[in-house]
Amino acid sequence: MLEIAAIAFTTFFATVAPVDSAIMFAALTTENTPAERKSMAIRGVSIATGLLLLFALFGEALLTRLGISLAALTTAGGILLLLMGIDLVFARSSGAMSTTRAESIEAEDRQDISVFPLATPLLAGPGTMGAVILITANTHGDIKQITTVVAMLLLVMAISLVLLLVAGKLEKVLGVTGMRVINRVFGVLLCSLAVQFIFNGIHNSGLVQFPG
Repeated sequence: MLEIAAIAFTTFFATVAPVDSAIMFAALTTENTPAERKSMAIRGVSIATGLLLLFALFGEALLTRLGISLAALTTAGGILLLLMGIDLVFARSSGAMSTTRAESIEAEDRQDISVFPLATPLLAGPGTMGAVILITANTHGDIKQITTVVAMLLLVMAISLVLLLVAGKLEKVLGVTGMRVINRVFGVLLCSLAVQFIFNGIHNSGLVQFPG
């Protein structure tokens, strides 16, 4: 149980990227009052959490409906997470975990960013959605493991909310260097987990038989 908790927490923390999201949130809400920022943070995290819980609970059923095997999901999810991990390690930005340039420009003109871009794609982006489905599917319906995965998801979202509420102070304390250090550490861990997911997916597909 500890292993699945560690995998889920590391993956969700890397894909949700609470620190990045908080920095972006601070930059986009400079014109808002503290009360408005608090309201948007709570609403954004609530929407993102609800969306991710839907994927956690019904994502596997959707895949079954579409005829996508667990092996295919594990391999594809591993590749996606690997690309995201590489972005974190090399401090690059992609649309999988953050807003694109066009989305950022659009967000600057919005008064309320709780739904877009905060809830999605900053907190509940494509990468996080895929990770939630992938990790939940790999529990093979074990209630205790699913509960652990959901608990880790809720923990990461709670951390995200706390960081959003102190976003202004966080930006000053960490700075660019501190933020990049955190991202690179979790990026390396995410790359390792992603490669393991790819290995597991290929092995479970039956296309390649590994010795031993």
